[in-house]
Amino acid sequence: MAHRSSTGPVCRLKLVTLLFALSPELLLLGAGVKLQDNGYDGLLVAINPQVPENLNLITNIKDMITEAAFYLFNATRRRVFFRNIQILIPATWTAHNYSKVKQESYEKANVIVAEQNEEHGDDPYTLQHRGCGEEGKYIHFTPNFLLNDELAAGYGSRGRVFVHEWAHLRWGVFDEYNNNKPLYINGQNEIQVTRCSSDITGVFVCEKGLCPHENCIISKLFREGCTFIYSSTQNATGSIMFMQSLPSVVEFCNATTHNQEAPNLQNQICSLRSTWDVIRDSSDINHSLPWSGVELPPPPTFSLLQAGDKVICLVMDVSRNMAEADRLLRLQQAAELYLMQVVEIHTFVGIVTFDSKGEIRAQLQQINSDNDRRLLVSYLPTAVSTEEEANTCAGIKRGFEVVEKKMGRADGSAMILVTSGRDEHINNCLLTAVSSGSTIHSIALGSSAVRQLEELSHLTGGLKFFIPDKSNCNRMTEAFSRISSGTGDIFRQSLQLESVCETVLPQHELVNSVTVDRAVGNHTIFLVMWQTSVPPEIVLSDPSGRKYNTSDFDISLAFRTASLRVPGTAKHGRWTYTLNNMYHSPQALKMTVASHAFSLAISPATVEAFVERDSIHFPQPVIIYAMVRMGLYPVLNATVMATVEPEAGDPIMLQLLDNGAGADVIKNDGIYSKYFFSFTVSGRYSLTVHVHHSPSRSTPAHSVPGSHAMYVPGYIANDNIQMNAPKKTGQRGMEEQWGFSRVSSGGSFSVLGVPAGPHPDMFPPCKITDLEAGKVEEDVVLSWTAPGKDYDQGQATSYEIRMSKSLQHIRDDFNNAILVNTSELNPQQAGTRETFAFSPKIVTNEVEHEPDGEIQESHIVYVAMRAMDQNSLKSAVSNIALVSLSVSPKSVPTFRRDDLILKGIFAALGLIAIICIVVVVAHCTLNRKKRELKKENGTKLL
Repeated sequence: MAHRSSTGPVCRLKLVTLLFALSPELLLLGAGVKLQDNGYDGLLVAINPQVPENLNLITNIKDMITEAAFYLFNATRRRVFFRNIQILIPATWTAHNYSKVKQESYEKANVIVAEQNEEHGDDPYTLQHRGCGEEGKYIHFTPNFLLNDELAAGYGSRGRVFVHEWAHLRWGVFDEYNNNKPLYINGQNEIQVTRCSSDITGVFVCEKGLCPHENCIISKLFREGCTFIYSSTQNATGSIMFMQSLPSVVEFCNATTHNQEAPNLQNQICSLRSTWDVIRDSSDINHSLPWSGVELPPPPTFSLLQAGDKVICLVMDVSRNMAEADRLLRLQQAAELYLMQVVEIHTFVGIVTFDSKGEIRAQLQQINSDNDRRLLVSYLPTAVSTEEEANTCAGIKRGFEVVEKKMGRADGSAMILVTSGRDEHINNCLLTAVSSGSTIHSIALGSSAVRQLEELSHLTGGLKFFIPDKSNCNRMTEAFSRISSGTGDIFRQSLQLESVCETVLPQHELVNSVTVDRAVGNHTIFLVMWQTSVPPEIVLSDPSGRKYNTSDFDISLAFRTASLRVPGTAKHGRWTYTLNNMYHSPQALKMTVASHAFSLAISPATVEAFVERDSIHFPQPVIIYAMVRMGLYPVLNATVMATVEPEAGDPIMLQLLDNGAGADVIKNDGIYSKYFFSFTVSGRYSLTVHVHHSPSRSTPAHSVPGSHAMYVPGYIANDNIQMNAPKKTGQRGMEEQWGFSRVSSGGSFSVLGVPAGPHPDMFPPCKITDLEAGKVEEDVVLSWTAPGKDYDQGQATSYEIRMSKSLQHIRDDFNNAILVNTSELNPQQAGTRETFAFSPKIVTNEVEHEPDGEIQESHIVYVAMRAMDQNSLKSAVSNIALVSLSVSPKSVPTFRRDDLILKGIFAALGLIAIICIVVVVAHCTLNRKKRELKKENGTKLL
């Protein structure tokens, strides 16, 4: 297996070099956004097909990005701007001579325009699933945000908002405000509003207008009915990641202007670094010299694209290799499900097979009915060839012939390429495939499938899958079920509810159940698959108790499948099924259940499984993700299990978490994640994710996740309050009577350089990313989520906690910061919430000196930590937490009106008492003087 560790990157480098030499522009195809000569090319904006047609959307998108191009250019100090943008128009909109799509699709868009279901807000946001400095998934705008000019009062101009979101998406910086922690105590022991930079000024506004600071803060929290309003006229020029709407804000916070004390995500996730520091370290800025001269760059150009008829060609290997490990049988079963259930209505489908040469089995035929689907199934191959050679290029060539005969060009089409053979000549058709405008999804069967197969998918923007030979389960059907039309219309897509596989003994039963939840039920299919010539006995019961037996299923002895398409809408609730193995030997029995959305009024739950990188080198871990949503809303408290299958060895199960620790960046955003590092061999690994959500698991109301552009409630202009319209909250709760289940294939990834046999421990504990610090009486109390022995799994051995009164000291020289005694602190199991208290007296007597020698009084202590395993492998240093050591802030306000009255009474009584004392003393003094004067006069008389 060792030879594989050196081929992947070398092959990719050779292929990219070949493409660049022949046609540099081909590198942009399927590759996303590229930066060339200071300009971004290939930015894709896609409008969801559920958005009603409105040509003003297109106009406003153009205006927004044009404004953003120049704003970004200046904000990055003349380094980058937007050059070429593509806007993907839904096929549901009227055609207006738009260009035809090639490999662009809604799922690949950098920016999506989509409605939010039910009660929603219009916050622009970016979905960020990775850490500081890492790219996010997409930017989302609602149609209302793009069409309603009144929203500019709260968000600022659309171009400014776009740059705010672009920084989230491209450079992995985070918001500098915090709605959950609007106040904090700074190093000078003053209560401050969370902002960046701290030079931005404003005032408190109560229900009746302007009010003093002390009337709006109760125990360091906002009093209900109070708001902090910023002045519309400012001198501060930063920061775009705080309040892009202010006219004076034209740059990102840098090391000079950054407010490192503010309790916001930027400081937490990026270890108190300024947004410009993070952006400057990106490859975009690192590799871009400032634009020469004084001129502005040209405005961006826009291409309007629209998908035509959906066209798919199945290109399948039938060489002798396909006879091994039931490869052909599993392909037949998966392709039948794909044609009968997954492919959307009105799609054109063709079928091609290949061994040493290609053969057209079915020209393009449009699916308009179930009979059309059954006809296409009849063209699937039924036997393997006698030839061992598998000429992939011959199959691809025939596939293009099928598409081009009907459509003229292959632009916008998709090809599903399935092969199991070694083909050292696949490079011969690489250029043709990449320049065709078609997207190629590849499915590799067994470990002998050629390595360059994945390059076809990578360079054309397709998905790639790996099906291990030893797997008797539904990996093939899961792969086919993942390949959708790419339109983004979840109401027309097939959703996989169940995928179960179990080896059953003779005369034994596989008994299980599946929930048809309230959001699905249309076009529901139950597909049973087996291995031998004897089908199992089937009993299926719906929630009302009605039974379906084997005779109710459509049996295909050739493909060894039995399918039941439920007429109308399947009953919502729990369906139970029993599969009885009637064969005289054990065999694998499988059940797959798929369905479509029940109504446009209810968004069905969806799952998208993926990995951070599709190729890594040992000992780097893989991060596995599963995005679980209902429409655009996250689903919380789900049980998410990932199954990873290597080329050799047993499958590995992992539970993915959404707890904001370990591999998971943001808590409760509906993106579940986990580190995977249990590598058995070099080679391909297959990923599948199963999601279950129980109705007994409470799901609180929540908003759309992501990093949002701030909505400003109002401004102070010329001493007048100018309030904006209240923002829609976007809150909703999820009520699900029966819960739901979903299955999604995450495709495949490759691991290179795995040593043969046992190898030493090379996996340290993961970085702690959610360290928080607070003060309770005289102690500093820390809390964090426990890392594992190996990344986020197992149990670490010890913690190292250090503190300092200098941020620079603890960030740049952690090893020499003051060590906290943790001898009594024993790490818990990974994922457990930890707490630890200690006295900060060791640092309270430190004296901080400014560069000019002046002494600076600071009430802030910075704390960071790392974990260690039994082999002394250490995690990276955690995020830096800061805590105020002051007992009470300088500007501590009077807390309640009752307190004000009580203290006023005490003050009045005190004043009266003082006056009385003064009067008494004066009276006594006067009497004494009178007596003395009388005595003196008497003496004189004597």
